[in-house]
Amino acid sequence: MRTEPALRAGVVAAAGADQIVAESLARELSLPLLQTGTNPRQCDQVGLVLIVSGSSRSLQLTGKGAPGPVTVEFGAGPMRHRRRSGHNEMLGRAVGVGKKQNLTVLDATAGLGRDSFVLADLGCRVYLCERNPLVQELLCQGLGAARSGEDPWLRSVASAMELVPGDAMMLPALPTGCDVVYLDPMFPQRDKSAAVKKEMALFHYLLQDEPGDEAELMHWALAQEVARIVVKRPSRAAPLGDQPSSHSIQGKAVRYDVYVKRALS
Repeated sequence: MRTEPALRAGVVAAAGADQIVAESLARELSLPLLQTGTNPRQCDQVGLVLIVSGSSRSLQLTGKGAPGPVTVEFGAGPMRHRRRSGHNEMLGRAVGVGKKQNLTVLDATAGLGRDSFVLADLGCRVYLCERNPLVQELLCQGLGAARSGEDPWLRSVASAMELVPGDAMMLPALPTGCDVVYLDPMFPQRDKSAAVKKEMALFHYLLQDEPGDEAELMHWALAQEVARIVVKRPSRAAPLGDQPSSHSIQGKAVRYDVYVKRALS
């Protein structure tokens, strides 16, 4: 049985050239700086490392047999494949794509930003709200890479996305013109691929000490002056916060509960 390290997270430079950036991040995040080149699978000082490697950032659990690193790469193969999937159509219908020009969405639980990216690709203006500072760093790097890359599609989609660091429920106000609040509270995925397993393991570790505030999040969302709230749920799960929706869009593995407050116009 693995002994839980006393420190939850640390920062490591992959190589000497990354040391200055890693030192700056460690100070900013109030985290220990580990020895350059530390192998996460041979590390017992912390439970999680933020790895700085050139312009790339990744998070990886530590210890023997730990899953591989998690990054935000909007141009990666799975994201390109998802452009052609029917799942996008469901998400677009749920938020109301096509019902209003310049539809603006606040993704209040952005995570790794994949649904936000899909919505931006569908033509929405998307604000990504993420409260965990380590995940914020991945999002910031991923958006920066997409905006500065050579792929015109990636640059265009990323230009419609803006990171809003912090807890959505603590925002003094929603972004101007916000039409939809989108919620995707973490739940176990039916996909058993290695990529999904390592991401779920990472988020379970990050969230284990955070309060289960799903009902509070739902009540907050319903109190906002927006046209609709959309919640992603497992296909057979109860509504978030036991709040019945106006209607749902059902898929095989997930559904989207839609709470309509007014027409999109």
